[in-house]
Amino acid sequence: MGRDVSESCIDSLLTEMVSTYCNRFYANKPELAARRIEAIGYQVGHQLSERYTMERPCFSDHLEAIKFICKDFWFELFKKQIDNLKTNHRGTFVLQDNRFRWLTRMSIDQSPENGTSEELSIMADNKTMQSMHLYFPCGIIRGALSNLGIPCAVSADISNLPACSFVIRIKA
Repeated sequence: MGRDVSESCIDSLLTEMVSTYCNRFYANKPELAARRIEAIGYQVGHQLSERYTMERPCFSDHLEAIKFICKDFWFELFKKQIDNLKTNHRGTFVLQDNRFRWLTRMSIDQSPENGTSEELSIMADNKTMQSMHLYFPCGIIRGALSNLGIPCAVSADISNLPACSFVIRIKA
């Protein structure tokens, strides 16, 4: 679109936002931090969708709108398309990104399965922080689809860093 933002700036912004909401504003209430981070993502997604669809005709169905998210919208955000799209044709879509940019710099803990309780606690904290970083892109997807007239719920799953799946459930 002509205006690009440095990837490192976005990474830093996301890291600081998650850190601030989780450790400062809502230190003892992670569910509130998650909702706030997702709400910020929603606003961003809503506005970006408005910008990227300004000169496009309306989408005829949900699948067409989801394909737009997977191809054009994702390309504008991450300079690549979604790697895989699956659907059950009943309102659930799974978007797979095998190298999700916002997770590529996160550490992958290779600790042994029988670690100490301290190591297991650190691993749990890392997993929590990784999932907190996914509320923002979930909000972006939900906001973009909401702007396209598709109410939905979006969740994310980290199976193997930096791979990530986003599950979209269309609300009836």
